[in-house]
Amino acid sequence: MDIRVGDILEMKKQHPCGSKEFKVLRSGMDFRLHCNGCGREFLIPRSKAEKNIKKVTRENTDD
Repeated sequence: MDIRVGDILEMKKQHPCGSKEFKVLRSGMDFRLHCNGCGREFLIPRSKAEKNIKKVTRENTDD
């Protein structure tokens, strides 16, 4: 999957705060995600994140 820094991910499962949207702060073997609901940042393995992604929204489409 082509996930870039700045993308907004909508996941199948929600964060404990209730939000399903996360902003990508770092990508590589792990993703650093920022919860759009409560603001918490966390690392998640790429394989686990890719299984749970429902929709990817590009924040900037100048490419």
